[in-house]
Amino acid sequence: MHAKDILIEAYGRIREEVHAAVAGLDAEGLNARPADDANSVSWLLWHLTRVQDDHVADAFGLDQVWRAGGWAERFGLGLPADDTGFGHGPGEVAKVRVDSADLLTGYYDAVHEQTLGALRSLAAKDLERVVDDSWDPPVTLGARLVSVLSDDLQHAGQAAYVRGLVQSAAA
Repeated sequence: MHAKDILIEAYGRIREEVHAAVAGLDAEGLNARPADDANSVSWLLWHLTRVQDDHVADAFGLDQVWRAGGWAERFGLGLPADDTGFGHGPGEVAKVRVDSADLLTGYYDAVHEQTLGALRSLAAKDLERVVDDSWDPPVTLGARLVSVLSDDLQHAGQAAYVRGLVQSAAA
């Protein structure tokens, strides 16, 4: 199995977890926050998708799906267009609200398709290309893709946990 095939498989796992985290939740459940300083399922999934969109687009020289696909307008969050959620406090988290899971999964699926296209184009040597030299050591494409993968899976797990808390509170 080639490295790109492993990455394609791994990114497919994120998609599965995103869809599982929203299954059966209405708007109230998606936007519920277990505490005032906690994240909602909506925020967690929006954030992980924004990070993947931002980082993959940057690494491959692509347009972000957020802007190019009109998702910023569809979400209408009142946040800066380039916001990915890094450093958000409770006030910003509260702004990320959706009316249905379809908005979250629609945006995620569009980003996922762009990510898959980028991954399919990879040759093994591409993973060694430096994509960010502001770090020491500089970040290679391989390291960036693994970093996004790790971050996204952690947030998907957090969304699943919040989902369980929301469902338990409603029972």
